[in-house]
Amino acid sequence: MLLEFDKYAVKGNEFLNRLEENLQTTDRAHAARVLRSTFRVLRNHLTFEESLQLLAQLPMVIKAVYVDGWRKGNHRKIKTMDDLLIEIVQQDGLNAWDDFSDKDDIVNAVRAVIDTMRLYVSAEEMEQALGTLPRRVQVIFEESDI
Repeated sequence: MLLEFDKYAVKGNEFLNRLEENLQTTDRAHAARVLRSTFRVLRNHLTFEESLQLLAQLPMVIKAVYVDGWRKGNHRKIKTMDDLLIEIVQQDGLNAWDDFSDKDDIVNAVRAVIDTMRLYVSAEEMEQALGTLPRRVQVIFEESDI
């Protein structure tokens, strides 16, 4: 079986292009950092099984972003939306100063990632995965008007 790396790259770039649109930016590096930070936080709070089910529907290259550096034992519970947002900033590291100017920027960035995922992942799977999080956290994942 011949692997079609070009096809994977095309699908990955398509995902990032859509994320850039949802973030209202043309800065590919910014979009990639936001995606990576959001994925790292999500995978730490979703069950391992839910993460695998989400991954199954994402483009191959985007799956790689999700699993990069992932360790199964990192699963933790989160209690509030603010805790989630703080983790997003921490995962973004020093770039957070460039990527987010305030809390609303972080919320909008996370929603842009989730809205982009919704283009690839079934509504049922998104609802099931995000539904495992506490209700106080789920409000950030409600569909936006992007």
